[in-house]
Amino acid sequence: MNREMVVVESRTDLWADDVIPYRWVLWNTAGETLLFDRETNCPADIGDETALPEVLRRMREAGVPETDDYPGRPCA
Repeated sequence: MNREMVVVESRTDLWADDVIPYRWVLWNTAGETLLFDRETNCPADIGDETALPEVLRRMREAGVPETDDYPGRPCA
């Protein structure tokens, strides 16, 4: 198994059913799509950008919400 697939498989929490509904959101900014963690109110880093397209594909397939608007709560 190559490194990219290891990273993808290690991130199943991003598209698996979660106790907190809609914790993860795909956020389309002006220049890129980010994985946004609504629990920490920050973009999440998957650790290997070459795996990002497959992670995004699986998240979309699982029905993870996607938005062009800021998906988090206001920052203090």
